Amino acid sequence: MRSEENLYSIALRHCPLIGDVIFRKLVREVGSPKEVWELSKSGLQNIFGIGRKIAVEIGNAHHLKFAEKEIAFCEKNNIKINLRHLGDLPTLLNECEDAPAILYQKGDLDFTRKAVSIVGTRNISAYGKMFIQDFLDAVKTEKFVTVSGLALGADAEVHEISIKNNIPTIGVLAHGFHTLYPSRNRKLSQKIIEENGVLLTEFNSSQKPDRENFIQRNRVIAGLSPATIVVETAFGGGSISTATFANNYNREVYALPGRIDEKYSQGCNQLIYQNKAAAISTISSLIEQLGFQEDGEKIGELFPTSEIKVLLPDHQLKILNALDRKIPFSLDDLAQKLEIPAFKILPDLLQLEILGYIKALSGRQYLVI
Repeated sequence: MRSEENLYSIALRHCPLIGDVIFRKLVREVGSPKEVWELSKSGLQNIFGIGRKIAVEIGNAHHLKFAEKEIAFCEKNNIKINLRHLGDLPTLLNECEDAPAILYQKGDLDFTRKAVSIVGTRNISAYGKMFIQDFLDAVKTEKFVTVSGLALGADAEVHEISIKNNIPTIGVLAHGFHTLYPSRNRKLSQKIIEENGVLLTEFNSSQKPDRENFIQRNRVIAGLSPATIVVETAFGGGSISTATFANNYNREVYALPGRIDEKYSQGCNQLIYQNKAAAISTISSLIEQLGFQEDGEKIGELFPTSEIKVLLPDHQLKILNALDRKIPFSLDDLAQKLEIPAFKILPDLLQLEILGYIKALSGRQYLVI
């Protein structure tokens, strides 16, 4: 029975113009993928929204032969076939209207564990790496899994640091299991499976890492978790689409703010400005918002020194350390003390004020909060 479900599900999903939403509609209306497959053309066209172009492909032996080959490929490579209509998908992903009808899986994982999706640019900076390392180190005793896209940069950092801290991690691919893109992450993908993580993809073994697949992949990354963290991204970066999907699914989104003149912080800053993401100010506040480590004493042990030091780059930290909590410093006084022109300090002061680390008084005077 299960093999029959797999066969007709793959064949039906392989038909042109049948995406995940139409697949689900057909199965709901008719009963099962096999019953859809065997329904007459006139019967198919009587279903609202199903036209002749869709109906003519259903029942085509070509798609059934493809499904047979795909099942053989999955059996040979130890790939599990998860079907949404049979309840195989992780609960949170299943709640998404456009969730994959079929989700291929390599590796085994307890999907009842809480998940946190973490994404970012391929051009991750030392600042972004530091955040990922510090955050995952702080929560490594929690029972949860990380989710990312197995791309270079931030994604790879998330997977690697998760493995280092014995945190199971999920890599979501933008292609079938017949290949691995980028090839540089092949060893990392194997390590993910070896260390109790999984690789997931909605794409069959005929589908290459085409550009449009990455946007489609990003909705799965967002759908798997109650919260998505955007580390660094430019305007229009792929991570923006992940955040957009998460917003559309009514999930939480957090973004790591950065300098306004840094290209790969601008996307995060924009998400925060547009109220599409909450600003990450400290590691402990993020942990609390995610529902981890609610015991205040435990957080205190993890962060015995100023949490500000965890997130701020050196040049902003110098400014912060030069200011006082009680005695206000003017912009000119600060410039003289640091031996830096006032116009170079001003953007960082504004950034520190937005992040809630300092307070601006009249006459361009500043205090540490």
